[in-house]
Parts: sequence; structure tokens; C-alpha cells
Amino acid sequence: MHTVSRHPTLALALSLAFAAQAAADEPAKGQDPTPQAAQQLPTISVTATGESATLHDLEAPVNAGALGNLTQLDTPFSTTVVTRGDLDDRPIVKLGDLFATDASVSDNSGAHGAWASYLTVRGLQLDWQNAFRIDGKPFLSYATTPPYEHFEQVELLKGASGFMYGFGSPGGIVNYVTKRPTAQPVRSVSLGFSSDNVWRQHVDLGGRAGEDDRFGYRLNATHEEGDLYNGGSLKRNAVSLALDLKLTDRLTWDFQSLYQNKKVVGQEPTINTSRLAGTVLPRPVRDNDRTLVGDGTFVNNEFQFHSTGLTYRLAPDWKLSTSYSHSSTRTRRSESVLFLTDSGGNYQDVRSDYAERYAYDQWQAMVQGGFATGALEHQVVLGTSWQQQKNDYSLNSVYQQMGTGSLGSQNVISYHPQGGLDLYRAGEITQKALFASDTVKLSDRWSVLAGVRYTKFRQEGYTPDGATSALYDKSSVTPTVAVMFKPDARTMAYASYVESLEQGATVGNAYANRGQTLGPLTSKQYEVGVKTEHSGWAATAALFRIERGAEYANAGNVLVQDGLSVYQGLELGASKRTGAWTVGGNLMLLDSEYRKGSDYNGKRVAGAPRFVAAGQVVYSVPQVQGLKLRADFKYTGSTMLRPANDVKVSGYTIMNVGASYETRLGGYDTIFRAAITNLADKRYWEFQYADYVKPGYPRALALGMTLKF
Repeated sequence: MHTVSRHPTLALALSLAFAAQAAADEPAKGQDPTPQAAQQLPTISVTATGESATLHDLEAPVNAGALGNLTQLDTPFSTTVVTRGDLDDRPIVKLGDLFATDASVSDNSGAHGAWASYLTVRGLQLDWQNAFRIDGKPFLSYATTPPYEHFEQVELLKGASGFMYGFGSPGGIVNYVTKRPTAQPVRSVSLGFSSDNVWRQHVDLGGRAGEDDRFGYRLNATHEEGDLYNGGSLKRNAVSLALDLKLTDRLTWDFQSLYQNKKVVGQEPTINTSRLAGTVLPRPVRDNDRTLVGDGTFVNNEFQFHSTGLTYRLAPDWKLSTSYSHSSTRTRRSESVLFLTDSGGNYQDVRSDYAERYAYDQWQAMVQGGFATGALEHQVVLGTSWQQQKNDYSLNSVYQQMGTGSLGSQNVISYHPQGGLDLYRAGEITQKALFASDTVKLSDRWSVLAGVRYTKFRQEGYTPDGATSALYDKSSVTPTVAVMFKPDARTMAYASYVESLEQGATVGNAYANRGQTLGPLTSKQYEVGVKTEHSGWAATAALFRIERGAEYANAGNVLVQDGLSVYQGLELGASKRTGAWTVGGNLMLLDSEYRKGSDYNGKRVAGAPRFVAAGQVVYSVPQVQGLKLRADFKYTGSTMLRPANDVKVSGYTIMNVGASYETRLGGYDTIFRAAITNLADKRYWEFQYADYVKPGYPRALALGMTLKF
């Protein structure tokens, strides 16, 4: 294990570098993903902030999955892009950190436990089974925090995505874009430190070789180890490899592989309020020591992703691509679930000891190109896909109360799992799909988009003895249509409609009907928006309405599907660059309610804040070339914890600051970085899921250095 005593030279060097040279500057931007990176989400940023390339790149071409190739400006949906520069400059330890400056996103995630992939977008929680992609290909994200160092950028498509990617929550899709081979060699090594005492080393190597540079490679490796902010410990190893080969002038092969093994001892507990007497939460606690952590808790997660594909250029305007991907994740964890019993912070400690394994396989073929019919120009996409998901759960898991305690006192409950846990096949989900879209340019100003996806969906649930416990066999058609108007080359207004279908939940242990598999849910989304970008400034606006089948726990603590949950909101964003300053901000106004059900009609949807605002300031210090200072904030409004609206999670504001400094040391480009998250060390409860909260993360320091050679 790395400790401070083993790294005094590095710690001193970093301290002197920041004190003497004042740290800041964006790292050199990596090359854009190659054309072979099929199924990448559109890269429009609804919130143009800081040095984001979206201030000047809305005309750049993107690969938009089932929509084919469009420019960013021509894509009629709201998205946010986190660039490589953003990933480097901001400490990213959990999913919510990626979108710290996006008001449409509320952070529900945890850094080192099973809640790693919990995120709310426009008041809707993302679907951990279907809402996450790597290069457009699916993986199951439960308990998995992927290695952010290994991605070129992260993209968020907001809202329903049924046409583009098949089944999925209307909250949106998160797509991780892997680092790919670049025309110019890449050679860098990074060292990092974060509170309490975690050290990280990362290597990034890439380039091209062979006749006419036909062969490309990109290798990334990360090791992270040390003591966490709450007294636990972390050990993480990750490696990824991307290859491509120009087999002929028209045919290209590509391959991506990623593996990560992560082990955490002393993981933070989950806090459940379903047994809370009264309607007031205890005073928030600061999760900066072992007070909440009982003995014997841990989580081990092993994740892998592999993909390969071929792209053939049929003609200058046409190409055919096919790909296959496989991903799997296996988790063993012993978790403490604290069931609060009163507003004084007393709880019952339930230990959850289980194992699970998920696997995802997908094959897809797609052809895309353009042609004209008279005065009309067409961009068309035709495709087919098959994918299968397999869920394996513990046959002999443990879920029982082990003792009691209080949030203000040391958790003295001890439970140490013995031996392994057998797994059984709990479910299989198969999707077969056909999709097609046509974007028609009617004139220089007007264009229309029409697309449709036909999906045959089969979901089977099994009992431990192999009997079928649930079966859904359904075919669905999910369309999308949009009208786009460009009053000038730098501005677009649009109106779009999308339908989506998502698979039903497998009910968790905290509910009376645990283990039950629920049926698919349908949703519809209406959106009207405008975006414009000019030299030095950008602005966006989107007005949306989402109707989704409601899913909640009723008075009997049974998870049911009943009625609708409706979300209506407004997103506004703007940024301005003037001289050494760049200022950006965005906000979301949201109205949500349950309708047409037997319970909770007219109540606000749990987890959907009415108001969120975010802002960021970047200052390039004129007196010190290469030095940049940053500050950002995010206010998240109060949130209803339960569908009954009887318990509220208070609003809170988080502030972060950072600096970076780009210089040359010994003839090599070098970047130093420093950042402090939660600058005011704010105590707050974070909404995680209906009935679940977690303590907000305490103030933390992060230092880093990258050397390019």
C-alpha cells in the first residue's frame, strides 16, 4: 500500500510546484475519436462552460448511432459532453462528479459501493441496466465505476432514447468514449494524490506504425491505492487497449478491450428511511471517518469490456459497419444498510451479504449514406441488432438485522462473511431490433427527421430451482420525429418527439415483494429547443415534457407499477468568453407529479428537485503564462424523499475550486493540477433513491502532475 512516507519526494515536488509556479491550463486536447467509433452519442453541450470546445465546435460532425452522421448543431436533442480536459482538471471519483456543472443532473452516486451508477437527469433516475454505453455498446453499471482516465470524453444524451438505442429509461444515456489511436504519438505519465491518502499512477501510450501508418494502438494503465476519506481503503487496477488496422483502402478493423479490478474495504453504508418514525430526517452527518462503518464491510468488483468491428467504405457517401461486444461485471459485497428509526439518528443495522454477475452481448450491423431526390437531400441509416443480457444472483445471500446504533456514535456491529456465495441464473433478456432513419433537408433553413425502431423484447425471470418466475414477450415500435429550422448558419431551433420502452425492475431486498420481476414501462418525450454559438459566446434553451409509467413502493412496501409520472421543465444555459475570463451558467426548472394511479396523485415525484442552478468561472492569469484558475458551484433544490411527499431532503450548495499550470520541465510538456471539492465542507443529505439517502462527501484535496514525453 502506498503511504505518504513512501512518497515524500513527490508530495514535496507537487507542493513546491504549486507554490512557486501557480498551477493551471488546459491539457492539450486529445484527437477526436476516429470515424470507426460507431454509435457515439451526439456531442452537443447544453451547458457551454469554461474552455469547452462546444463554444466553437457545434458544426463538427458526430456519429449519432441510429441517427447516422449529423453535425452537433443539426442534432435535435439536449446533450452534455465532458471533454478530456474537463476530466483531467476536475477530480472525478463518482458518476455525479462528471456533471457537476450541469443543472439538469442531480448527483445520487457513491464512489466506492453499489450506488456507483445512480444519477438523476431531468428528475428521472438513469437505468443501471440500459442507460450506460462504452462507444455506444451496452454494459451493466451496477457497482461499477469505470476508469475515467481511459476515456476521451463522456457524453450524456438527455431524455428518452428508445429509437437510438432500444430499451432504456427516459432519463437518458451516458456514453463513455474510449481513447483511440491518434495520428501523432501519445506518451504521458501521470501521478496523483487525493484525500485522505490515495495515490494514483497512470500511463497513456499510443500511435501508429507499419506501411502508411496502417496499424494504430492506444494503451492505458492505472494503479490506485490508499486510505479513503471515511477510514476505508481502496485498491484499483485498470488496463485498456484500443487497436485499428487499415486492411484495405476501404476496409478497417478496430478492437477495444478494458479490464478493471477494484477492491474497497470499509465501504460506506446505505441509509434507508422506510422505518423512520415521523417526517424529519436526522441532522446531516459528515462522513469523514469510520463512525458509520461497521466491521467487515467490503465490495470487490471485477469489470471487463471487449469490442471488435469492421467498417467498409461502399462509396464516398456510403459505409457499412458491423460490430460485436461483450461485457461482464462480477461483484461480491458485504454492505451495511442502516434503517433509521427516528429523527435523532438511531438505526437498525441490517447486513447485506451477496454476490452477483451480469453479462451483456451485442451484435449490430448498420449502413448509412446520402442521396438526393430532386431538390431534397437525404441522410439515411438502416440497421439491425441483437443483444442478450444475463443476470446471476446469490443463491445463499444474507440479509438480516445484526444490531442497532446511532449516527453520532461509532458503529460497533461486526459481521464477517465466511466462504463464497453460489450464483444462479435469475434472468435473461433478449432484444432483436430493426431501425431506420431519414434526415431530409428541405431547404437551406428547414429539415425534418423521421426514424423508427422495431424491437422484439423477451424477458425471463427464474427461481433458484430453475422454474420460470416471470415472462414478458413483447414487440414494440419506438418512433422519433423532429423538425429543425436554421435562421442562420450558427443557430438552430427544433421540435422533437421520442418514444421509449424500458425493462421492468427486479425488486430489491428492501421491498415486501423482493425478487419479483416487473413488466416493461413506456414513456413519451416532447421537446422544443434552440441553440446558438458565435465567436466568444453560446446559449441554449430546451422546454420538455416526459410522460413515463410510474413505479413506486405503495403503503404496503410493495414495489408496483401504477399510473404515470409526468415531468415538465425548462433548461437554460449560456456562456461568455471575454479576455482572460470565461463565465458560464445554466439552470433547470422542473415540475413533476404522479397522475392516473391509485396512490399519490398530484404529489411530486420522489427525487425530482424543482430548481437546480450551476455556474463556472475560469480565469487565465495574464501575468503567468499557462496558469488558469477555476471555480464552480451547484445548487440542488429540495427533493421529496418518498412518493407520499411526507419526508423532504433539503437543498444544498456545493462549491469547488481548482488550478492548473502548463509548463516545460527538462524539455518536456508538464501540467500541474490542484483542486478542492466541497470547499465549504458542507454537511448535507444526498437523495439516492426513494427512501434512501447518503451523507454528502466531505471537503477533499486533489493534486496531480502529468508529464508528456
